[in-house]
Amino acid sequence: MAKKTSKKPAGKKTSKKTLSRAGGGAATASRSRGGSWADRDAKTAEAIRGLADSIVRSSLAGREPKVEVPTRSSANTKWNKSRGILQMGSARQERQLFNLGQARKFMQTLLHGQGINELIDAGKTLSLRGMYYKGLHTIAGTGGKGRAGEKTFDDQTESDAILEDLEVTIGALREELHVFAKKRGTMVGNITVIDNGDEINCRKMGTGGYAVPSICEPEVIQFKDVEADFVLHVEKDTVWQRFNEDRFWEQHNCILTEGSGQPPRGVRRLLHRLNKEHGLPIICLLDCDPWGHYIYSVIKQGSISLAFESERLAIPEAKFLGIRAKDYEACGLSDDVQIDLNERDRNRAKQIMAYPWFAENKQWQREIRKMLSNGFKMEVESLITKDISYVTETYVPERLKAKDWLG
Repeated sequence: MAKKTSKKPAGKKTSKKTLSRAGGGAATASRSRGGSWADRDAKTAEAIRGLADSIVRSSLAGREPKVEVPTRSSANTKWNKSRGILQMGSARQERQLFNLGQARKFMQTLLHGQGINELIDAGKTLSLRGMYYKGLHTIAGTGGKGRAGEKTFDDQTESDAILEDLEVTIGALREELHVFAKKRGTMVGNITVIDNGDEINCRKMGTGGYAVPSICEPEVIQFKDVEADFVLHVEKDTVWQRFNEDRFWEQHNCILTEGSGQPPRGVRRLLHRLNKEHGLPIICLLDCDPWGHYIYSVIKQGSISLAFESERLAIPEAKFLGIRAKDYEACGLSDDVQIDLNERDRNRAKQIMAYPWFAENKQWQREIRKMLSNGFKMEVESLITKDISYVTETYVPERLKAKDWLG
């Protein structure tokens, strides 16, 4: 895998089969939401109308209006061992109009439902921040006599949670709600991307790389000239910059991505598609701490809060290359790189060890125990103490050649 390869001709053509797998047979995407996007919009609008109609029917029948929302919690998250992913259970919760503890969320759900319906009708999209402001106003009759009125949302976090609830309630993806998140994550390497009709050669992205969008569905993003052997995903932009400057992706024929810490949905969807549609192994280079371990867990199995998205985000075959607890001794690192584990770190590590997908994995049990016995954590950047390019020229190439990773 780490074998150096010669640069392939820039004019190499991509087969129709490849384009068909990546984007429904189209070499470029329409700049408007046509084709299957129109079908998605119709289904989403129909689901929202169905939600509203059920409330109207209940009201006309003299029953209390309510909305049933699938429960997004650890208690309602199931580990599908055979498939290697987290999945949402069947538990649901009600939001009733005349229940004082639920009326506010009931109102917020319908308010955002109305906003999404307006976006679909207008053929436009909004950011998560934009949706917060679209639904933000003072509730009539709640103020007066020098007293501020109650607002529909206290902050964006409250708004974001309602949008996620709507996703699972009507069975639609965030992209199908015409809502997008802030761009986070970067890519460079031996691949060409068709982004909303624009062809982008990720081999010629300079020092900045291609900014991974929050919407990476086949209707928007298609892959062309995928000539890489694997994807190396690193945790942070600082590490990514080192690999890009050293042109690691060119020497080792790969695609290089980063997720700015916990990778957003766009990056996870991109990695999932590269793995499923083109069979590219996903190799992760993350910090040796509970948070790096959790990031890997999310990439591999999915997350509890987004268990309903695991089918299109999780990558059960993803590998954890490092940095590992053994590397302090194996790489001859100095005491200067040690970051003492605090009580929060230790508790989080024990929680991760107890996850069913880690509890039955002897490799990971040894890894986390070793970190706890060390008493310290390490960042990937600690390898710079050996040499500026030690991570790109020695550490990663040697680990790839030996296939020395955790699964």
